[in-house]
Amino acid sequence: MQRVDVAIIGGGLVGASLACALAGLTERHRLRIAVIEATPLSAEGVRYQPSFDERSSALSYGSRLHFERLGLWHDAASMPGLAREAAAIERIHIAERGRFGAVRLDHAEMKVEALGYVVPNAWMGEVLMRRLERLSIDWRCPAQVVMVESCPGGHRLTLDDGAVLEAGLTVLADGGRSPLKARLGIASRVHDYGQHALIGNLELGRDHMGIAYERFDPRGPMALLPLRGRRMALVWTLAPQALERMLELDDRAFLAEVQAFFGDRLGRFQRIGARRHYPLRLVQACEQVRPHLAVLGNAAHSLHPVAGQGFNLALRGVLDLRDALEVALESGRTVGETATMMDFESRRRRDRDVMVQASHRLVELFGIGNPMLSHLRAAGLVGLNLASPLRRALTRRAMGLER
Repeated sequence: MQRVDVAIIGGGLVGASLACALAGLTERHRLRIAVIEATPLSAEGVRYQPSFDERSSALSYGSRLHFERLGLWHDAASMPGLAREAAAIERIHIAERGRFGAVRLDHAEMKVEALGYVVPNAWMGEVLMRRLERLSIDWRCPAQVVMVESCPGGHRLTLDDGAVLEAGLTVLADGGRSPLKARLGIASRVHDYGQHALIGNLELGRDHMGIAYERFDPRGPMALLPLRGRRMALVWTLAPQALERMLELDDRAFLAEVQAFFGDRLGRFQRIGARRHYPLRLVQACEQVRPHLAVLGNAAHSLHPVAGQGFNLALRGVLDLRDALEVALESGRTVGETATMMDFESRRRRDRDVMVQASHRLVELFGIGNPMLSHLRAAGLVGLNLASPLRRALTRRAMGLER
Protein backbone atom coordinates (compact mmCIF):
# COMPACT_ATOMS: atom_id res chain seq x y z
CA MET A 1 0.00 0.00 0.00
CA GLN A 2 1.28 3.47 -0.93
CA ARG A 3 0.42 6.71 0.87
CA VAL A 4 0.10 9.93 -1.17
CA ASP A 5 -1.00 13.42 -0.21
CA VAL A 6 -3.12 14.05 -3.31
CA ALA A 7 -4.64 11.48 -5.67
CA ILE A 8 -6.03 13.03 -8.87
CA ILE A 9 -8.50 10.70 -10.57
CA GLY A 10 -8.53 11.72 -14.21
CA GLY A 11 -5.49 12.82 -16.19
CA GLY A 12 -7.32 14.83 -18.85
CA LEU A 13 -7.02 18.58 -19.32
CA VAL A 14 -8.35 19.44 -15.85
CA GLY A 15 -6.55 16.73 -13.90
CA ALA A 16 -3.27 17.34 -15.72
CA SER A 17 -3.59 21.11 -15.17
CA LEU A 18 -4.02 20.48 -11.45
CA ALA A 19 -0.95 18.24 -11.32
CA CYS A 20 1.09 20.97 -13.04
CA ALA A 21 -0.35 23.64 -10.74
CA LEU A 22 0.75 21.67 -7.68
CA ALA A 23 4.33 21.36 -8.89
CA GLY A 24 5.58 24.23 -6.70
CA LEU A 25 3.98 22.71 -3.60
CA THR A 26 5.56 19.37 -4.45
CA GLU A 27 8.97 20.97 -4.34
CA ARG A 28 8.48 23.17 -1.25
CA HIS A 29 6.41 20.83 0.91
CA ARG A 30 7.45 17.42 -0.44
CA LEU A 31 3.88 16.84 -1.56
CA ARG A 32 3.33 13.36 -2.95
CA ILE A 33 0.94 13.32 -5.92
CA ALA A 34 -0.56 10.48 -7.92
CA VAL A 35 -2.49 10.90 -11.17
CA ILE A 36 -4.72 8.00 -12.22
CA GLU A 37 -5.87 8.01 -15.85
CA ALA A 38 -7.96 5.31 -17.51
CA THR A 39 -7.21 6.11 -21.17
CA PRO A 40 -3.91 4.57 -22.31
CA LEU A 41 -1.32 6.63 -24.12
CA SER A 42 0.24 5.33 -27.30
CA ALA A 43 3.39 3.27 -26.97
CA GLU A 44 5.42 6.33 -27.96
CA GLY A 45 3.58 8.64 -25.57
CA VAL A 46 1.62 11.68 -26.70
CA ARG A 47 2.53 13.03 -30.13
CA TYR A 48 0.71 16.04 -31.51
CA GLN A 49 -0.52 15.59 -35.07
CA PRO A 50 -2.61 18.51 -36.33
CA SER A 51 -5.77 17.57 -38.20
CA PHE A 52 -8.59 19.50 -39.78
CA ASP A 53 -11.12 17.85 -37.46
CA GLU A 54 -9.38 18.31 -34.12
CA ARG A 55 -11.55 19.66 -31.32
CA SER A 56 -10.60 22.91 -29.63
CA SER A 57 -11.35 24.85 -26.46
CA ALA A 58 -11.88 28.58 -26.02
CA LEU A 59 -9.55 30.04 -23.40
CA SER A 60 -10.28 33.44 -21.90
CA TYR A 61 -7.48 35.97 -21.51
CA GLY A 62 -7.62 35.24 -17.78
CA SER A 63 -6.94 31.56 -18.51
CA ARG A 64 -3.91 32.58 -20.55
CA LEU A 65 -2.63 34.45 -17.47
CA HIS A 66 -3.19 31.34 -15.36
CA PHE A 67 -1.23 29.20 -17.82
CA GLU A 68 1.52 31.82 -17.83
CA ARG A 69 1.73 31.47 -14.03
CA LEU A 70 2.23 27.75 -14.56
CA GLY A 71 4.92 28.36 -17.18
CA LEU A 72 2.85 26.67 -19.90
CA TRP A 73 1.96 29.51 -22.27
CA HIS A 74 5.21 30.62 -23.89
CA ASP A 75 7.92 28.35 -25.25
CA ALA A 76 10.76 27.63 -22.87
CA ALA A 77 13.94 25.61 -23.29
CA SER A 78 12.93 22.16 -24.58
CA MET A 79 9.33 22.88 -23.53
CA PRO A 80 6.68 23.91 -26.09
CA GLY A 81 4.01 26.37 -24.99
CA LEU A 82 0.29 26.68 -25.63
CA ALA A 83 0.80 29.93 -27.53
CA ARG A 84 2.33 28.04 -30.48
CA GLU A 85 -1.01 26.64 -31.68
CA ALA A 86 -3.36 29.26 -30.18
CA ALA A 87 -5.58 31.37 -32.44
CA ALA A 88 -6.26 34.80 -30.95
CA ILE A 89 -9.81 36.11 -30.48
CA GLU A 90 -9.28 39.81 -31.11
CA ARG A 91 -12.94 40.78 -31.32
CA ILE A 92 -16.29 39.25 -30.43
CA HIS A 93 -19.47 40.03 -32.38
CA ILE A 94 -22.74 39.17 -30.61
CA ALA A 95 -26.07 39.61 -32.38
CA GLU A 96 -29.56 38.19 -32.69
CA ARG A 97 -30.16 36.70 -36.11
CA GLY A 98 -32.48 38.79 -38.27
CA ARG A 99 -32.55 41.72 -35.82
CA PHE A 100 -30.90 45.11 -35.79
CA GLY A 101 -28.35 45.66 -33.05
CA ALA A 102 -25.20 43.96 -31.90
CA VAL A 103 -22.54 44.03 -29.20
CA ARG A 104 -18.93 44.33 -30.31
CA LEU A 105 -16.14 43.56 -27.88
CA ASP A 106 -12.63 44.61 -28.94
CA HIS A 107 -9.20 43.76 -27.54
CA ALA A 108 -7.92 47.25 -28.41
CA GLU A 109 -10.48 48.85 -26.08
CA MET A 110 -9.24 46.58 -23.28
CA LYS A 111 -5.57 47.26 -24.14
CA VAL A 112 -4.66 43.57 -24.34
CA GLU A 113 -3.25 41.36 -27.08
CA ALA A 114 -6.46 39.32 -27.35
CA LEU A 115 -9.76 38.77 -25.57
CA GLY A 116 -9.12 35.05 -25.59
CA TYR A 117 -7.70 32.18 -27.61
CA VAL A 118 -8.84 28.97 -29.28
CA VAL A 119 -6.42 26.11 -28.67
CA PRO A 120 -6.64 22.52 -30.01
CA ASN A 121 -7.38 20.14 -27.16
CA ALA A 122 -4.76 17.71 -28.43
CA TRP A 123 -2.10 20.42 -28.27
CA MET A 124 -3.10 21.35 -24.72
CA GLY A 125 -2.78 17.69 -23.83
CA GLU A 126 0.65 17.50 -25.46
CA VAL A 127 1.95 20.53 -23.55
CA LEU A 128 0.54 19.30 -20.23
CA MET A 129 1.92 15.76 -20.69
CA ARG A 130 5.39 17.05 -21.53
CA ARG A 131 5.35 19.08 -18.32
CA LEU A 132 4.11 16.10 -16.28
CA GLU A 133 6.97 14.00 -17.61
CA ARG A 134 9.36 16.43 -15.90
CA LEU A 135 7.58 16.40 -12.53
CA SER A 136 7.99 14.06 -9.58
CA ILE A 137 4.53 12.52 -9.62
CA ASP A 138 3.24 8.96 -9.59
CA TRP A 139 1.66 8.66 -13.06
CA ARG A 140 -0.58 5.59 -13.33
CA CYS A 141 -1.91 5.03 -16.84
CA PRO A 142 -3.85 3.10 -17.91
CA ALA A 143 -5.47 2.51 -14.53
CA GLN A 144 -8.95 2.79 -13.06
CA VAL A 145 -10.17 3.21 -9.51
CA VAL A 146 -12.59 0.36 -8.84
CA MET A 147 -13.22 1.03 -5.16
CA VAL A 148 -13.14 4.09 -2.90
CA GLU A 149 -13.33 3.65 0.86
CA SER A 150 -12.99 6.10 3.73
CA CYS A 151 -10.00 5.51 5.96
CA PRO A 152 -8.34 7.49 8.75
CA GLY A 153 -7.03 10.71 7.24
CA GLY A 154 -8.48 10.25 3.77
CA HIS A 155 -9.58 7.59 1.29
CA ARG A 156 -8.30 4.18 0.29
CA LEU A 157 -8.31 3.71 -3.50
CA THR A 158 -8.18 0.25 -5.04
CA LEU A 159 -7.07 0.16 -8.67
CA ASP A 160 -7.98 -2.37 -11.33
CA ASP A 161 -4.46 -3.80 -11.26
CA GLY A 162 -4.79 -4.58 -7.55
CA ALA A 163 -2.68 -1.66 -6.34
CA VAL A 164 -3.96 0.24 -3.31
CA LEU A 165 -3.32 3.91 -2.54
CA GLU A 166 -4.21 5.88 0.57
CA ALA A 167 -4.74 9.56 -0.19
CA GLY A 168 -5.06 12.52 2.15
CA LEU A 169 -7.01 14.33 -0.59
CA THR A 170 -8.82 12.63 -3.45
CA VAL A 171 -9.76 14.84 -6.42
CA LEU A 172 -12.42 13.66 -8.85
CA ALA A 173 -11.52 15.09 -12.26
CA ASP A 174 -12.79 12.17 -14.32
CA GLY A 175 -15.31 14.03 -16.45
CA GLY A 176 -19.04 14.55 -16.72
CA ARG A 177 -19.77 10.83 -16.64
CA SER A 178 -17.73 10.28 -13.48
CA PRO A 179 -18.62 6.79 -12.21
CA LEU A 180 -17.07 7.53 -8.83
CA LYS A 181 -19.54 10.26 -7.92
CA ALA A 182 -22.35 7.71 -7.78
CA ARG A 183 -20.23 5.27 -5.79
CA LEU A 184 -19.56 8.00 -3.26
CA GLY A 185 -23.24 8.93 -3.07
CA ILE A 186 -22.78 12.36 -4.66
CA ALA A 187 -25.99 13.33 -6.43
CA SER A 188 -26.23 15.87 -9.26
CA ARG A 189 -28.79 18.53 -10.14
CA VAL A 190 -29.59 18.17 -13.84
CA HIS A 191 -31.44 20.52 -16.18
CA ASP A 192 -31.95 19.05 -19.64
CA TYR A 193 -32.13 21.82 -22.27
CA GLY A 194 -33.68 19.45 -24.80
CA GLN A 195 -30.96 20.50 -27.26
CA HIS A 196 -27.78 19.15 -28.77
CA ALA A 197 -24.53 20.87 -29.72
CA LEU A 198 -23.47 20.11 -33.29
CA ILE A 199 -19.76 20.81 -33.71
CA GLY A 200 -17.31 20.74 -36.59
CA ASN A 201 -14.57 22.79 -38.24
CA LEU A 202 -15.25 25.04 -41.21
CA GLU A 203 -12.94 26.24 -43.96
CA LEU A 204 -13.65 29.83 -44.99
CA GLY A 205 -13.56 31.77 -48.20
CA ARG A 206 -11.81 34.70 -46.52
CA ASP A 207 -9.76 35.52 -43.42
CA HIS A 208 -11.76 35.61 -40.19
CA MET A 209 -9.57 38.49 -38.89
CA GLY A 210 -9.57 37.02 -35.39
CA ILE A 211 -13.28 37.69 -34.84
CA ALA A 212 -15.51 35.27 -32.90
CA TYR A 213 -19.23 35.35 -33.69
CA GLU A 214 -22.27 34.48 -31.59
CA ARG A 215 -25.60 34.46 -33.44
CA PHE A 216 -28.69 33.99 -31.28
CA ASP A 217 -31.91 32.56 -32.63
CA PRO A 218 -34.99 31.13 -30.82
CA ARG A 219 -34.21 27.78 -32.46
CA GLY A 220 -30.73 27.81 -30.93
CA PRO A 221 -27.54 29.91 -31.07
CA MET A 222 -24.61 29.44 -33.42
CA ALA A 223 -21.03 30.25 -32.46
CA LEU A 224 -18.04 30.49 -34.79
CA LEU A 225 -14.60 30.62 -33.17
CA PRO A 226 -11.39 31.50 -35.05
CA LEU A 227 -8.79 28.79 -35.60
CA ARG A 228 -5.37 29.08 -37.19
CA GLY A 229 -5.55 29.76 -40.91
CA ARG A 230 -8.86 30.21 -42.68
CA ARG A 231 -10.73 27.91 -40.34
CA MET A 232 -13.34 28.34 -37.65
CA ALA A 233 -14.85 26.02 -35.07
CA LEU A 234 -18.62 25.72 -35.38
CA VAL A 235 -20.86 25.16 -32.35
CA TRP A 236 -24.54 25.05 -33.36
CA THR A 237 -27.24 24.42 -30.77
CA LEU A 238 -30.16 22.46 -32.24
CA ALA A 239 -33.32 20.73 -31.13
CA PRO A 240 -33.30 16.93 -31.61
CA GLN A 241 -35.41 16.93 -34.79
CA ALA A 242 -33.32 19.70 -36.37
CA LEU A 243 -30.14 17.87 -35.40
CA GLU A 244 -31.37 14.67 -37.04
CA ARG A 245 -32.11 16.55 -40.24
CA MET A 246 -28.69 18.22 -40.27
CA LEU A 247 -26.90 14.93 -39.75
CA GLU A 248 -28.70 13.42 -42.72
CA LEU A 249 -27.44 16.15 -45.09
CA ASP A 250 -24.33 15.68 -47.18
CA ASP A 251 -21.51 18.20 -46.70
CA ARG A 252 -22.61 20.47 -49.54
CA ALA A 253 -26.21 20.70 -48.31
CA PHE A 254 -25.06 21.19 -44.71
CA LEU A 255 -22.76 24.07 -45.70
CA ALA A 256 -25.72 25.68 -47.46
CA GLU A 257 -27.73 25.48 -44.21
CA VAL A 258 -24.91 27.07 -42.21
CA GLN A 259 -24.56 29.78 -44.88
CA ALA A 260 -28.28 30.53 -44.82
CA PHE A 261 -28.25 30.84 -41.03
CA PHE A 262 -25.06 32.91 -40.68
CA GLY A 263 -24.96 34.93 -43.90
CA ASP A 264 -22.06 36.05 -46.08
CA ARG A 265 -20.00 38.07 -43.58
CA LEU A 266 -17.20 35.46 -43.82
CA GLY A 267 -17.62 34.80 -47.53
CA ARG A 268 -18.60 31.35 -48.75
CA PHE A 269 -17.97 28.39 -46.49
CA GLN A 270 -15.75 26.00 -48.43
CA ARG A 271 -15.57 22.82 -46.38
CA ILE A 272 -16.93 21.16 -43.26
CA GLY A 273 -15.06 18.49 -41.35
CA ALA A 274 -16.48 15.62 -39.31
CA ARG A 275 -19.71 16.58 -37.57
CA ARG A 276 -20.08 15.51 -33.96
CA HIS A 277 -22.82 16.18 -31.46
CA TYR A 278 -23.64 15.79 -27.79
CA PRO A 279 -26.71 16.52 -25.61
CA LEU A 280 -26.81 19.78 -23.66
CA ARG A 281 -27.53 19.65 -19.96
CA LEU A 282 -26.71 21.83 -17.00
CA VAL A 283 -25.23 19.43 -14.44
CA GLN A 284 -24.03 20.42 -10.99
CA ALA A 285 -22.70 18.05 -8.34
CA CYS A 286 -24.71 18.63 -5.16
CA GLU A 287 -21.53 18.20 -3.13
CA GLN A 288 -18.31 19.56 -4.57
CA VAL A 289 -16.26 19.20 -1.40
CA ARG A 290 -16.16 16.80 1.51
CA PRO A 291 -13.42 16.23 4.05
CA HIS A 292 -10.52 14.76 2.03
CA LEU A 293 -12.47 15.08 -1.26
CA ALA A 294 -12.80 17.71 -4.02
CA VAL A 295 -14.72 17.55 -7.31
CA LEU A 296 -13.38 19.49 -10.31
CA GLY A 297 -14.15 20.13 -13.97
CA ASN A 298 -17.11 18.49 -15.69
CA ALA A 299 -17.49 16.15 -12.73
CA ALA A 300 -18.39 19.25 -10.71
CA HIS A 301 -20.32 21.26 -13.30
CA SER A 302 -21.15 20.98 -16.96
CA LEU A 303 -22.43 24.17 -18.63
CA HIS A 304 -24.24 25.06 -21.84
CA PRO A 305 -21.54 26.08 -24.38
CA VAL A 306 -23.34 29.33 -25.26
CA ALA A 307 -20.88 31.44 -23.24
CA GLY A 308 -17.82 29.27 -23.95
CA GLN A 309 -16.82 29.30 -20.29
CA GLY A 310 -16.79 25.63 -19.27
CA PHE A 311 -13.05 24.96 -19.32
CA ASN A 312 -12.24 28.47 -18.07
CA LEU A 313 -14.43 27.90 -15.02
CA ALA A 314 -12.76 24.54 -14.43
CA LEU A 315 -9.29 26.06 -14.69
CA ARG A 316 -10.17 28.71 -12.10
CA GLY A 317 -11.24 25.83 -9.86
CA VAL A 318 -7.82 24.23 -10.35
CA LEU A 319 -6.04 27.43 -9.29
CA ASP A 320 -8.36 27.99 -6.33
CA LEU A 321 -7.71 24.47 -5.07
CA ARG A 322 -3.96 24.99 -5.45
CA ASP A 323 -4.20 28.26 -3.48
CA ALA A 324 -6.30 26.65 -0.72
CA LEU A 325 -3.79 23.81 -0.38
CA GLU A 326 -0.90 26.27 -0.25
CA VAL A 327 -2.55 28.22 2.58
CA ALA A 328 -3.21 24.98 4.45
CA LEU A 329 0.37 23.76 4.13
CA GLU A 330 1.82 27.15 5.12
CA SER A 331 -0.47 27.10 8.18
CA GLY A 332 0.53 23.61 9.22
CA ARG A 333 -2.78 22.02 8.22
CA THR A 334 -3.14 18.90 6.10
CA VAL A 335 -4.34 19.15 2.51
CA GLY A 336 -7.56 17.24 3.03
CA GLU A 337 -8.90 18.34 6.40
CA THR A 338 -12.28 20.04 6.72
CA ALA A 339 -10.92 23.57 7.14
CA THR A 340 -8.90 23.24 3.93
CA MET A 341 -11.86 21.96 1.95
CA MET A 342 -14.15 24.71 3.26
CA ASP A 343 -11.53 27.33 2.30
CA PHE A 344 -11.53 25.90 -1.23
CA GLU A 345 -15.34 25.93 -1.37
CA SER A 346 -15.51 29.55 -0.17
CA ARG A 347 -13.09 30.55 -2.94
CA ARG A 348 -15.16 28.78 -5.60
CA ARG A 349 -18.74 29.46 -4.56
CA ARG A 350 -19.39 32.93 -5.95
CA ASP A 351 -17.50 32.48 -9.22
CA ARG A 352 -19.12 29.11 -9.85
CA ASP A 353 -22.66 30.19 -9.00
CA VAL A 354 -22.47 33.44 -10.97
CA MET A 355 -21.14 31.70 -14.09
CA VAL A 356 -23.65 28.83 -13.90
CA GLN A 357 -26.57 31.23 -13.54
CA ALA A 358 -25.27 33.62 -16.21
CA SER A 359 -24.94 30.90 -18.84
CA HIS A 360 -28.34 29.43 -17.90
CA ARG A 361 -30.13 32.80 -18.04
CA LEU A 362 -28.50 33.60 -21.36
CA VAL A 363 -29.96 30.41 -22.84
CA GLU A 364 -33.38 31.25 -21.42
CA LEU A 365 -33.31 34.87 -22.59
CA PHE A 366 -32.37 34.17 -26.20
CA GLY A 367 -34.30 30.93 -26.45
CA ILE A 368 -37.71 32.61 -26.22
CA GLY A 369 -39.38 33.38 -29.54
CA ASN A 370 -41.85 36.05 -28.31
CA PRO A 371 -41.75 38.87 -30.95
CA MET A 372 -42.03 41.67 -28.37
CA LEU A 373 -39.24 40.17 -26.28
CA SER A 374 -37.18 39.86 -29.45
CA HIS A 375 -37.48 43.63 -30.02
CA LEU A 376 -36.46 44.27 -26.42
CA ARG A 377 -33.42 42.01 -26.79
CA ALA A 378 -32.35 43.87 -29.91
CA ALA A 379 -32.76 47.22 -28.16
CA GLY A 380 -30.78 45.87 -25.22
CA LEU A 381 -27.91 44.82 -27.49
CA VAL A 382 -27.85 48.30 -29.07
CA GLY A 383 -27.88 49.94 -25.65
CA LEU A 384 -25.15 47.69 -24.36
CA ASN A 385 -22.95 48.47 -27.36
CA LEU A 386 -23.39 52.21 -26.73
CA ALA A 387 -22.81 52.03 -22.97
CA SER A 388 -19.00 51.84 -22.89
CA PRO A 389 -18.53 51.21 -19.12
CA LEU A 390 -21.10 48.41 -19.14
CA ARG A 391 -19.60 46.92 -22.30
CA ARG A 392 -16.13 47.01 -20.77
CA ALA A 393 -17.44 45.31 -17.63
CA LEU A 394 -18.99 42.58 -19.79
CA THR A 395 -15.71 42.22 -21.67
CA ARG A 396 -13.67 41.86 -18.46
CA ARG A 397 -15.99 39.10 -17.26
CA ALA A 398 -15.79 37.33 -20.64
CA MET A 399 -12.00 37.59 -20.40
CA GLY A 400 -12.05 35.93 -16.98
CA LEU A 401 -10.56 38.98 -15.26
CA GLU A 402 -13.50 39.51 -12.89
CA ARG A 403 -15.50 37.04 -10.85
